[in-house]
Amino acid sequence: MTKIVAFGGGHGLAASLRALRALQRKKREDLDITAVVTVGDDGGSSGRLRADRGIVPPGDIRQALAALADENDPAAGQTVALLQHRFAGSDPLTGHPVGNLMLCGLMELLGDPVQAIDHVAAMVGATGRVLPMSCDPVWIEADVSGADGVETTVRGQHNVAVAKGVVRTLRLNPSRPAPCAEAVAATKAADWLIFGPGSWYTSVIPHLLVPELADAIAHSAARRLITLNLAVEQETSGLSLPDHLAALTRYLPGLRVDVVLADGNAIGAPEPVRRAAESLGAELVLAPVAVRGATTRHDPVALAAALEPILSAERWSPPSA
Repeated sequence: MTKIVAFGGGHGLAASLRALRALQRKKREDLDITAVVTVGDDGGSSGRLRADRGIVPPGDIRQALAALADENDPAAGQTVALLQHRFAGSDPLTGHPVGNLMLCGLMELLGDPVQAIDHVAAMVGATGRVLPMSCDPVWIEADVSGADGVETTVRGQHNVAVAKGVVRTLRLNPSRPAPCAEAVAATKAADWLIFGPGSWYTSVIPHLLVPELADAIAHSAARRLITLNLAVEQETSGLSLPDHLAALTRYLPGLRVDVVLADGNAIGAPEPVRRAAESLGAELVLAPVAVRGATTRHDPVALAAALEPILSAERWSPPSA
């Protein structure tokens, strides 16, 4: 059994989880998957529920649960379709997915986000576990330098994601949020820790800003893999792919990595990225992982094909005598 913890949020984490599920379906990899999800979302339905009810934002958690659902079970498939159904119209329910409301209700009923998530995971037959980065919502804040050189503080995940300028410093408020104990335990026990793809400042790096979780990441005996994005986002405008890797060590000094996975068509000249990967102790692996005809989205099937030899026990096991 290979224990894998995948960190992130949104569509990037969902793509990574679907790739790992694809490996499970092939029965070539016996994987124990845990997703650790950021809890800084303050936009859309998640932002409204967070503001109104004070809960951990449920949207990215819902997406991770859907990605890990049992696709071979018709009942689970119907439940996922229900969770993902988003109300239309112009009343107070407009824009809310059913799954966000269900998670909100369970969090209030059970008084524990982890129990609430586990409950929905059982409903969809999830072959893995989804955990929040922290059991309390956090604010993501950034100091952003504009084109005029003036630095301003931007508060909120959505605002940071669309801010025009260069992010100089990223932090959480509160600065030392209590981590999810189960996420820390899973990190310590993992064989692999996977970061990305996903929004670098608002989905990937926030995990490194929770002190106890960052300490578990730094000291875990697990191997570490970083999946690079296929395109620069608004929040990382001006950052090269080598800069993406350097940003991780800025927030977690001394971070060592084993593999950096990238799409050769997306990175251009590979040598700068290779040197940046080697500076972290990592091997650069190039593979076609993008959806055909779409340069910004990862194809879970292609990503699974790229991950399979990387995660192979034989690849990392010492040769027999």
